[in-house]
Amino acid sequence: MGARDPYLDFLRQKIKLAEFTGFDIEPDEINPLLLPHHRAIVLWAVRGGCRAVFAAFGLGKTVIQIEIIRLIVKHAGGQALIVLPLGVRQEFARDARMLATGDHPKITDAQRAELKAWRAGQGQHATVEFTFIRSPAAVRPGQQFYLTNYETVRDGKLDPNLFTVASLDEASVLRSFGSKTYQTFLSLFDRVRFKFVCTATPSPNRYKELIHYAGFLGVMDTGQALTRFFQRDSTKANNLTLYPHKEDEFWLWVSSWACFIQRPSDLGFSDAGYDLPPLKLHLHEVPAVATAADATRDGQVFLFRDAALGLQAASAEKRASLDVRVAKVAEIVATAPDEHWLIWHDLEDERHAIQQAVPGVTSVWGSQDLEVREQAIIDFSEGRLQHLSTKPIIAGSGCNFQRHCRRAVFAGIGYKFNDFIQAIHRIYRFLQEGECEIHLVFSEAEREVLRELMAKWEQHKGMVRKMTDIIKKYGLDQIAMAEILARTIGVERVEIAGDRYTIANNDAVLEARLQPENSVGLIVTSIPFANHYEYTPSYNDFGHTEDNAQFWAQMDFLSPELLRILQPGRLACIHVKDRILFGNVTGQGVPTVSPFHCEAIQHYISHGFQYMGMITIVTDVVRENNQTYRLGWSEQCKDGSKMGVGSPEYILLMRKPQSNLGKSYADVPVVKSKADYTRARWQVDAHAFWRSSGDRHLTPEELAVLGPDKLAKAFTEYSLEHIYDYQHHVRIGEALEARGSLPSSFMSLAPGSHHAEVWHDINRMRTLNGAQTQRGLQNHVCPLQFDIVDRLINRYSNPDELVYEPFGGLMTVVVRALKLGRLGRASELNHAYFLDGAGYCAAAEMEASMPTLFDLIPEKNKEAA
Repeated sequence: MGARDPYLDFLRQKIKLAEFTGFDIEPDEINPLLLPHHRAIVLWAVRGGCRAVFAAFGLGKTVIQIEIIRLIVKHAGGQALIVLPLGVRQEFARDARMLATGDHPKITDAQRAELKAWRAGQGQHATVEFTFIRSPAAVRPGQQFYLTNYETVRDGKLDPNLFTVASLDEASVLRSFGSKTYQTFLSLFDRVRFKFVCTATPSPNRYKELIHYAGFLGVMDTGQALTRFFQRDSTKANNLTLYPHKEDEFWLWVSSWACFIQRPSDLGFSDAGYDLPPLKLHLHEVPAVATAADATRDGQVFLFRDAALGLQAASAEKRASLDVRVAKVAEIVATAPDEHWLIWHDLEDERHAIQQAVPGVTSVWGSQDLEVREQAIIDFSEGRLQHLSTKPIIAGSGCNFQRHCRRAVFAGIGYKFNDFIQAIHRIYRFLQEGECEIHLVFSEAEREVLRELMAKWEQHKGMVRKMTDIIKKYGLDQIAMAEILARTIGVERVEIAGDRYTIANNDAVLEARLQPENSVGLIVTSIPFANHYEYTPSYNDFGHTEDNAQFWAQMDFLSPELLRILQPGRLACIHVKDRILFGNVTGQGVPTVSPFHCEAIQHYISHGFQYMGMITIVTDVVRENNQTYRLGWSEQCKDGSKMGVGSPEYILLMRKPQSNLGKSYADVPVVKSKADYTRARWQVDAHAFWRSSGDRHLTPEELAVLGPDKLAKAFTEYSLEHIYDYQHHVRIGEALEARGSLPSSFMSLAPGSHHAEVWHDINRMRTLNGAQTQRGLQNHVCPLQFDIVDRLINRYSNPDELVYEPFGGLMTVVVRALKLGRLGRASELNHAYFLDGAGYCAAAEMEASMPTLFDLIPEKNKEAA
């Protein structure tokens, strides 16, 4: 059996699933009243130490949480805190009593006897008694289990880090706090050793919510998770979608720290007693009422109502139709006057109208005394009240009303799917014994709102089905999940070659190992910018890394190979760019810059390369701000101290030492004839004013913005020909802005560079992505510009020498090498890019070998000419 390959071992270590930080407990430590699926989840969660339980409504999240925190405190000591929505604490008090005494109509005498014997064996760790608190002053020695509400933690009245273990019950309610509060709330628990999240609706169609839960649990940094699984919109920050090729890995990763369970059979247990009753959805459309919003500013009235309501228009429509909607609610409730009804509303005016229209209704609202509010919720859940009117953000999470109520009516609809689905499942849940009826009242102008709500419901069902399928297939077995992910390691090597090029679909390290020593005249490459992008679902992908440290650890396998295959005295030209670190990810509160190019210089020096300097390629600060939102004009005006500058790109010139260190020349110098390489050309190259010389037809999009483009070119040329005047530069921009002619999507007044190693004139349109777009193929996420490659090849290699690129992409380097009379070789892991690049290489070689008209003239005729 051969020796293990350290590189392959490294790749296996990149597989990222949630770690186990809890305790291995014996099954007989668990309260015997828990059902089989409860016990399996508790064993898994306590062993994990930080986990999420996403169990469907009525599957017992309350008893699961109680048992988890009891066992954590038993093994780790300290005190436990459960954070929950207002109006839910009675559910925990009730279930804690049941687990302690067996006081429940469905529990038999035999089970109570078993519980009594078990409690005797467990001693002081057998039961949980909760105390509700709103400040640290209420925490008492000897009292281990506490409840509090979300608002208490949010408002800073109670520090959760005082506790050994904390659990968020119905954590999805945090969304009602707003996105910023949601994120900052989760960070308040950073020093809590054991953390749990429990909710029935984690909203799988809102990926960021899951990412924030992972960050809260300490499974993975939120920024790292977003980079690993989601593709960015390069024109707009925060516009993220899940990579199609990362979907399976994403859900396997989520399943390593979150248990999605819709019924006990998902974990292999019996569904007896867990059959949902039928659900009937009734839609009630009422006529729209004309409002001022139905007219334009000049008073003209619309003939037809606009169904695509924005938030402001939707709010106006809701207020305009309030009376007819509430009248419909009263009519619906009156059809079954002896039944218990749950009436949901969103506006305070709706509450007042409902109180007037529905006899005997009890209302619960936000400013009401907490004890009065909670008592009303308890009375309704236990059947003592017949009609309850409230908002989903008050009683839509955690409350169990299924024992006595099976009818609910929504006095209006909105865009908030989570509030909607949570409110439905207050009555439509396991242990509900009657058929449920849900009535939705809406105006005809809200048809689009209804359509979107129903579409989100279907999307939610689809995502839940996907998670359920994973749970059914793998259970809670992380080893099986890891083996599935390990199958993405490795690639079946495919080679395509022409007369002057060879490219391989292969891992960069494995392909470089196959190359002969001292065989490459020049390396030109744009290395991945750590975990900034991922190009394939394979763990071989250099972008598939946790952080910069892991990226450079993988580069430690590649860079020695590049040094080995490079000829002595020759250069590796490394294209890099610094990384922007966002304040909400780092906790710094302000965007900062990770000096990636500095790390790269030190990395290559550590592997024996000589640092020869770097070329700076300026970028458009306006376009960059549209991607990152870190250099905004408005923010600059608020506080200039938080502003950095645009982030340029760099070409690092790294040289392999020549064999004879007593001489500065390479073993095989890059020689130029003075007849061909004139003094004038040398001066231009040495000064590095390398203007872009490629000509092409303008696209329709470019023609549409011809004016600003001409302006940008003219200003750059002017700045090079005249002494620079900062004040004059600003005045030109201000004059253009006053005329409405200063673009906000790109920088039209960029000055030209007078520095020898700063290239301001790179044409960013000249990449192989142009051809990809024309052919309707996938664009490369980070294409290398022709101008950069051409200048480097001409400057640092001889004709007919081999130019190598370990990260081939669409094979830009090979294509340009062929066009410039060199040989090309590259590797690329992404199979789609590799195949597209192979076509470009073949076309480039054919073009380079095509005879010209002059080539067809016989030699004697040439001499005569």
